Amino acid sequence: MTTRPLIAGNWKMNLDRAAAESLARELAGAVAAAAAFEMVVCPPAPYLLPVAAAIAGSPVGLGGQDCHTAAGGAHTGDVAAAMLQDAGCRYVIVGHSERRADHGETDAMVRAKAEAARAAGLIPIVCVGETEAQRDAGDTLAVVGRQIAGSVPDGLDGASLVVAYEPVWAIGTGRTPTVDDVAAVHAHIRAALGARTADAAGVRILYGGSVKPSNAAELLAVADVDGALVGGASLKSADFLAIARSV
Repeated sequence: MTTRPLIAGNWKMNLDRAAAESLARELAGAVAAAAAFEMVVCPPAPYLLPVAAAIAGSPVGLGGQDCHTAAGGAHTGDVAAAMLQDAGCRYVIVGHSERRADHGETDAMVRAKAEAARAAGLIPIVCVGETEAQRDAGDTLAVVGRQIAGSVPDGLDGASLVVAYEPVWAIGTGRTPTVDDVAAVHAHIRAALGARTADAAGVRILYGGSVKPSNAAELLAVADVDGALVGGASLKSADFLAIARSV
């Protein structure tokens, strides 16, 4: 790992306000400025402001779970990237597999969201990954390469882009790919990024898919794995901190 690893927690549609604030305070109190990792939490949109207040003055950063492609306008229920930035966010997840599956988001939509994030001064965490059927068909590398080509804007660099590989079949199932599988996909992503940016080596590529304290050290030691996008385990401070401290 040649860059400072990023450990991002995607809280998804979980917790209430009190629990979100409590978790944020626990993390803020436990992470030192000199930590070997960068930590970011991505709470549900209604809790962005209270979580921002809970982590204020700490090294823990804030991220959104999604943004709209437009800067503003008649888009009921959506959140603009500039609104996230105004709420204190530095990052925003775009193209998560659950957004692609539940809302039919295409690579082109994900790319437009990433572009909107950059226009607002946010760093997009662009998610890619294959389904179980695609994996069983031997199409993993082709699918991921196609998603990188279609979802990642041109010209971004390590300071303006993060990519997360999330094997869809592993999310929330407790299953994980082998270390060799992860290494192969991350190497393929790194190579595919070469067509999108002159700084492919500087872009952090996170692994996401049932990351937990028991497998974090092994996964984070894999070549081209520059951190983790953590789902369920990010909802418990002890587990999330144990993952982060595995770098």
